[in-house]
Amino acid sequence: MTVRKAFILLAIIVPAVIVWLASFWPWLMWLLVVVAPLIVLGVFDMLQKKHTILRLYPIIGHLRFVFEEIRPEIQQYFVESNIDGRPVNREFRDLVYQRAKGELDTRPFGTQFDVYRNGYEWVNHSIAPKQVKEHDPRIIFGEGKCAQPYAASPLNISAMSFGSLSRNAILALNKGAKMGGFAHNTGEGGISPYHLKYGADLVWQIGTGYFGCRDDEGNFDPALFEEKAQLPQVRMVEVKLSQGAKPAHGGILPAAKLTPEIADIRRVPLGQDVVSPASHTAFDSPTGLLQFLARLRELSGGKPVGFKLCVGEKKDFLAICKAMLATGLTPDFITVDGGEGGTGAAPIELTNSVGMPLRDALVFVHSALIGIGLRQKIRIIASGKAVSAFHVLRLLALGADTVNSARAMMFALGCIQARKCNSGLCPTGIATQDKTRSKALHVDDKARRVANYHAAMIKYLMELCAAAGLERLEDLRPTHINRRVNGTDIRNYSQLYPTIAPGCLLVEKDIPRDWQDAWHTARVDRW
Repeated sequence: MTVRKAFILLAIIVPAVIVWLASFWPWLMWLLVVVAPLIVLGVFDMLQKKHTILRLYPIIGHLRFVFEEIRPEIQQYFVESNIDGRPVNREFRDLVYQRAKGELDTRPFGTQFDVYRNGYEWVNHSIAPKQVKEHDPRIIFGEGKCAQPYAASPLNISAMSFGSLSRNAILALNKGAKMGGFAHNTGEGGISPYHLKYGADLVWQIGTGYFGCRDDEGNFDPALFEEKAQLPQVRMVEVKLSQGAKPAHGGILPAAKLTPEIADIRRVPLGQDVVSPASHTAFDSPTGLLQFLARLRELSGGKPVGFKLCVGEKKDFLAICKAMLATGLTPDFITVDGGEGGTGAAPIELTNSVGMPLRDALVFVHSALIGIGLRQKIRIIASGKAVSAFHVLRLLALGADTVNSARAMMFALGCIQARKCNSGLCPTGIATQDKTRSKALHVDDKARRVANYHAAMIKYLMELCAAAGLERLEDLRPTHINRRVNGTDIRNYSQLYPTIAPGCLLVEKDIPRDWQDAWHTARVDRW
């Protein structure tokens, strides 16, 4: 029995019992003075729309807010949620909550960090800061190559599938993206009706399970893909090779979260975990990948097409680079997912100990494209734990063109990191298929919060650029970001994350020594 149902039952039974007992002992009527306000409070909790926890847990849900005020969240909930080497506790979540709710998000008493600790990072400001001129910057994907290029926001919603998230969570994210004019990545679970309802720009992600475009044997179905890829809401297509939370492992949807509706959308059987294959069946080589992307671009009617990966063996990505040179085929974008990425369900070893961290991977991919002379033709999307505008800024400084965020968007929906995503028992109605829980998430209210958060992030991102003396995001360079390495040893990002010379991988004698082994072992016909 849910807490809501238990409350309703008690709200009827308890007053009736008190009245009956008062017929024998009249003084017990005073108990109604205590019980009646609690019943009124509980009814109000269930009817209000701003706090999902109170809608699901009337009366007792207030205890969470009391605990939050008097101490940080229990530390064990945030072991896998470090940002800047610190747990994601009240500081970062409150930042998102306040911006999502449109509340005051400034801080008293100045800097909250120990600026002299090793690892502290900051952006250099200019003595002649600029005025913010660009309030809605756009980055063009597929320009000059695609019949339908896409103008993207610098910050968009990262891949989260319907199935992993609830119906109402998808609706709120999608409506928020529509309100704010930014993109919503579908995740590999296919395009659901809830991705389409409000008409937000979609990045349709296709994983190894080919959900939404698979035949009865689980193989890629070009006819189904063409039908859905030409929907007006679909603005780009992303082929997922791997993800940071569980690289070299297929996506996982526990059987507890698999409903008949989700099974129908994904075209999978009920009653068992949905585990995508670890690798694709539509191609088996770097050249095959690029040919597949070209085919998808054609079937979609000329929309930008790219791929997502968590970098592992460097030679594997360099093999794709070699295939680009050999075939003349290039993706329109590459999404780089860090090994620290989040997930609703994954083996702990893969979550904690596999995959290159985002900043290292981003610099490597950026450098590799520079080294083969194709960086200007391919956009890079960075995905991994960007919560504040500074987090976005430093990823852009390292070579990203845009940034995807999942964790922060979930915070905007009201996620408290209860870490029940894989069980179907999410207390905020976000990562669950329990209808009672998901219905408690109010779509209109949460959509406004998602849009508010995005708007605040873009505002502060452009203010950071202006403070650095820059008028445009594309003028941002690694030299603008600094880190205290050790004591008084301070380095900027260009020193910490050096890139290679343009075109150096094209000439044997110019290949940097630490790139030679990976470059020479990379092959276009196999990984």
